[in-house]
This record gives sequence, structure tokens and C-alpha cells, in this order.
Amino acid sequence: MSAARQPSPTVRDESASVPASAKKPRTPRARSAAPPHGGRSAPALGGEERARLLEGRHHDPHAVLGAHTVRGGVAFRVLRPYAQAITVVAKGLRAELVDDGDGLFSGLLPLTAVPDYRLLVTYDSDEIEVDDPYRFLPALGELDLHLIGEGRHEQLWKALGSEPMEHQGVAGTRFTVWAPNAQGVRVSGDFSYWDSAAYPMRSLGASGVWELFLPGIGAGALYKYDITRPDGSHTLRADPMARAAEVPPATASRVTASAYEWGDGEWMAGRGARPPHQAPFSVYELHLASWRPGLSYRQLAEQLPGYVKELGFTHVELMPVAEHPFGGSWGYQVTGYYAPTSRMGGPDDFRLLVDTLHRAGIGVIVDWVPAHFPRDDWALAEFDGRPLYEHPDPRRAAHPDWGTLEFDYGRKEVRNFLVANAVYWCEEFHVDGLRVDAVASMLYLDYSRGEGEWTPNEHGGRENPDAVALLQEMNATVYRRCPGVVTIAEESTAWEGVTRPTDAGGLGFGFKWNMGWMHDTLRYMSKEPVHRKYHHHDMTFGMIYAFSENYVLPISHDEVVHGKGALVSKIPGEDWWQRRASHRAYLGFMWAHPGKQLLFMGQEFAQGSEWSEAHGPDWWLLDDSYPAAGDHRGVRSLVRDLNLTYASAPALWERDTVPEGFAWVEADAAEDNVFAFLRYAQDGSQLLCVSNFSPVVRHGYRIGVPEEVSMWREVLNTDQEQYGGSGVRHLQPVRPEPVPAQGRPASLRLTLPPLATVWFRP
Repeated sequence: MSAARQPSPTVRDESASVPASAKKPRTPRARSAAPPHGGRSAPALGGEERARLLEGRHHDPHAVLGAHTVRGGVAFRVLRPYAQAITVVAKGLRAELVDDGDGLFSGLLPLTAVPDYRLLVTYDSDEIEVDDPYRFLPALGELDLHLIGEGRHEQLWKALGSEPMEHQGVAGTRFTVWAPNAQGVRVSGDFSYWDSAAYPMRSLGASGVWELFLPGIGAGALYKYDITRPDGSHTLRADPMARAAEVPPATASRVTASAYEWGDGEWMAGRGARPPHQAPFSVYELHLASWRPGLSYRQLAEQLPGYVKELGFTHVELMPVAEHPFGGSWGYQVTGYYAPTSRMGGPDDFRLLVDTLHRAGIGVIVDWVPAHFPRDDWALAEFDGRPLYEHPDPRRAAHPDWGTLEFDYGRKEVRNFLVANAVYWCEEFHVDGLRVDAVASMLYLDYSRGEGEWTPNEHGGRENPDAVALLQEMNATVYRRCPGVVTIAEESTAWEGVTRPTDAGGLGFGFKWNMGWMHDTLRYMSKEPVHRKYHHHDMTFGMIYAFSENYVLPISHDEVVHGKGALVSKIPGEDWWQRRASHRAYLGFMWAHPGKQLLFMGQEFAQGSEWSEAHGPDWWLLDDSYPAAGDHRGVRSLVRDLNLTYASAPALWERDTVPEGFAWVEADAAEDNVFAFLRYAQDGSQLLCVSNFSPVVRHGYRIGVPEEVSMWREVLNTDQEQYGGSGVRHLQPVRPEPVPAQGRPASLRLTLPPLATVWFRP
């Protein structure tokens, strides 16, 4: 990731929807002489307790609000700012409460037990009958609280956040939030005209969790938490566990409940049948919001699966879809880890997109960002008045590259928040993989920090053991709970054991992005052909470590932005024909190389401009009205055929992660700009890849091959005319000759097309 990342300003004024009458200063009202039916005012609250309740500092509002049996009957106390009157209504009972001022109403009724009552609330121009939130027991169980306290709640989203439910026979929404440093927490929302005074929450002991069940509130309601900080000041925060949010730049959380019925049962049952590192795995990376700008999740579900299926990719990788305030961050500055961005629809709309991709036979990987979060003052930063999600040491908390904050991986509740979040996307949205962003910045305490800007670990080293433990726990938990899911690390250093199992001391990822291979090979391709001989090792060096991890070969969004140019524009050439030819040859080399493939949108048809989230790929290049449209469609046809041929050739994917699956044939022809290698399937079947990165045809070029193969046929040639090439081909099978070459007893005498890669199979 490398987008410019910065917090966006909070633009929503929740008070804007408050009625004019509700904006008047609260003033105590004179008490009524006595309510009807013989009641009288309940025992007065002490001054400090009254102040704590009204100022949002009360840890147990249920102890003073609601109905309680006391000497002389049942005491009722209600907090309803701006109400003109409150009447208790039950079977055979209708009693108006005394106005105690400041929105408090109370009454002592001569009853022997608390009845099944409701409240009739009278405002200036309205009267509503509601259930009293303070007559309900906690809606969160002891087991949930225990698991939260232990940092082991693997389905944390079912315990925290807003959950529509039926509680004690009444429909409503349970609100729960973790804020251990808060003096008090209140729920504010459109259901209270964004006044938070009416709904203080109760603290559930040492867990740090605050809870309130609000009857009558359902899906669609907007809300935030009004948190009283340790210093007594207030902060209005979005819910860290919200499963939906307003469309940015608005920032409120939204109550939601899924009604989606999945249709991907066959996909889910079969996706773990074959280990992904032994299966075809080619990935189309895209930014959903700009792939076809303006499309909703549902519209994307109509267009994206067909396009990807036609191109033959096995998976899509979606740049982060979790809610984020600043579109220019591309989703890499997350404020709503549990909420798919509302820019394109609701959570069930996103489920439909995943479901449709699955039914088209396409896996879904999403980018996940546990490395850092933005400093927006309505989100996670100092959530309850003190560092909570971020590390308490400012030197550890501040991310030096992006102006953001790093998580406190050593805090069990924060680790639980992240681990459960990884599980959440896999279980709730059926995603098939998580590509974990910026892993290197998590692993090293001195990442992008100079001398004196970081502190070593307890052993004096630069490694971050808390981050290691977090990643290990995340991977182990996801693989245990979600069969068939794969995790992928964007890790740019030589950290050992990224894809080694956790029980063997590794981080436990399924794959690692091969950033070294990407940088090396792009450096080679950026040179003029006459100079490539001096950089020949850039194309071969990756094989020295190719089997040290399970690798993905990424040509990602990071390589086609911020002045880096599109893939085809990185490549020199006398004209665009040579650039596109080199582009095609490079893709042919990449698809045959050990490792899985990832290609960012727009590069499949060789667009010349770098990507911008403002307008997405240059689809107009494929339009018949553009003179060179045929050349761009030709590149796209090549990508389709690469994927189809790749999928049908087990030699290219069955033994991707073991040395037995690869052998160099020609690795030293620097003067010729030629590379050749063999790939082997588990049954010994072979594929020969030959690349010529010079702009000349090489006639009679000797390539050594195993003598036991009697004939080789060309199965893919990036120089075919249908792809925009010159058409230098081997139309007939090629027989080996008993002429030694590259240390082998037999060889093929080939004509190598210019700037092209050719695949042969027996």
C-alpha cells in the first residue's frame, strides 16, 4: 500500500436533526403536588448520584432508573430530556410521574411488585408509548464476558456492537461497547434526536464492557457512543464493532441485521479439497469503487464475475472493503473494521457480490489492514479518553509513514478485536482469503524509525514479539475455523518462516508476496534490450530463494501509481509495439515462473496510464473507435489464454513450492536476453518455457531438453498475431535432435520470436 493517507474531517452535525424545542436549555420544573392514583415523588437522588447520572458518569444507571421495589411500594424513575410528562401505563394502572427537573421524572406507587409496564411519553407536539430500557436485565451472557475478559472471543461481533434481538419478549437492539477507561457511556442516535442524555449504559464489571438494551430500535437506526473520559470531558464515537455505517463523509454507525440467503453451498463445501499451493491460483486485483466507477455491489455482481471468469482468473483480490473515511486512502485507513464500506451498498449487498463470484467459480480474497488505523477523533484513536487500541507509548503508537496509529498487539482485548475481525470476514461474508497489508511494519520495532526513535524488545532486538504472536494467533484461528481459507502476507523483508506453520515456529501464512522477485524483474524490464545483459541476474536471482516460502508473484496496484507508471509504460522500446510485446513476454514469463500470479486491473489490457482511483481503468482503450483497440484487446486475449493454459498444465502449479518442480535450461544467456526452464508436475509431465527479451528473431536457437521426450508442441506464444504479435510460431511439433545443449544430451532447434515467451509441452 502506498496511497496518501490522512484522516478526513468529521462533517456530520448530529445535532442538526434535533427539533428546535429540544435545543432549549434544560431548566428544572416545579414539582407537581402529587401524581394521580395516590402516588408521590420517589425518594430523591443524592446530589452526587444525580450529577453522575445527568453528566454521563454513572456506571450503573439501571440501579436508579426504571422500577424498583422500596419501602412503601414501587419507585419509578425515568430520564427523558425534553419530555413534558411521563405516565406509567400497565394493566389497571395509569400514573403520571412527578417532574424532578433536568429531564428526570419519578413516582412512588403503592404497589407490591413491579408490574409489566410501559411509558407514555408526552412531548410538545407528540405522545409515544414505549418500553422502559431500564427494566431489562443485561442482554449479554456471562460466558461472553468471560471470553472477552480472556481475549478469546472468536466471534466477538456477536457480543459487542449493536445487535437487533428479542430480549425478555421485547424486540429491540442490544448495544455493547468496550471502553474500560470511561467514567460513563451513553448511546446517542437518530432515535433520540442525537441527544445522548436519555440513554446511559451500565458497566458490566471488570470486563470494561458497557451495555444497554433499547426496546423498539431496529435495523437502520443510526447511533454513536457518548463517552465520558477520565477527565470528565465527552467524546462522541462511532462503534468500533459496527457492522454497517453511514456513507462517508458522514460517520455514524448503523444498526444492521442480515437477511441474506447464501447460494454458494457447493463452492464452500469444495473449496478446501486441494491445498491452494498445489492448485491453480491466479488473482485479478481490483479496487471495487473504481473498477467501473459508480457501480453498486449489486451492479458489480452483474458485471464483475462474468469478466473475471472470461479471463480465466481463479480469484479476485479486493483492495480493502472495510469502512474508511478518506477515499484517497483506497481503504488502507480503516475506521470500521467490521463494516463493508457503505459507498456501494449494505452488508447484504456485499454478500451478494461474494456469492455471485462463488457461483461463477471465482474465489474472493480481501485486503485486511491490522497494521495501523487513522487518528480521526470520532473513531478508534484514544477511544475512551486514553490510548486503548493504540500502544500507550507514543513512540510505539505513531506510524512514521502514514501519520496513523499502530495497534497495541500486546493487549489481549486488542488482539481479540483483530483476530475475531479476520474470522468475521471469513465466516460472515464467505471470503476465501485475507491478504494482510504491511506485515513488515508490524514485525519490526524500528520500521521506518531512526536511531533514538524506537525501543528494543526485552531481548534487545528489533523484532516485535507482540505482533508475531498476533499474526500467529490470527492464522491459526482462521485456518482452524474456516477450512479452505488462505492467508497471504505482504511482507517485504527476509523474515524467516512467514509461511511456515505456527506449530513449527512460523507466522502461519499460506502465501507471501514475493516483493523481491517483483522489484528485480521490473528493474530488468525497465532497461533497454541492449542493456539488459548487464542485469540478467535480476531475472534469475529469485530462483535462489523461490522455495524458501510459498510465494505469490505480485504486479499490484502499488506498482502502477504515484509516478511509477503502468506496467507497459515501465518498459522501454522504439515504439508502442515493442512495449506491448515486452509486456506480453513478461506476463508469459511470470505465469510460467514458480509462484502464484497476481495482476492489477488495467494491466490485463496494457493500459498506458497509471491507475487513478478517480476514474479507474482506461476501458476506452478497448473501444472500436480507438485505432489501437485491437492491440489492447489482443493483450487481454493473451491473459485469458495464459490463465486457461496454466489451469490445464499441472506442471505449472502442482509443485510450485518444491525444488523438484523446476529446472533451469538456460539461465546464463545474458548476451542473447534469453531464458529457458522446465516445470514438472507430480506425475513427471513437463512444460518448457523459453523467453526472448531482445527485439530480434533468433533462428536455430538450441534449447536442451530431456532426451526421453520424443516431440514438443507449442501451446502458447505471446507473439501470436491475435495478441498483437508478429506471428513467428512453431506450427508443427518440434522433434529433439541428438545435439547436446546446456548440459543436456538432446536439444530443440527453435526460432525464437522477438520480445516473446513461448511454452512447449510434450
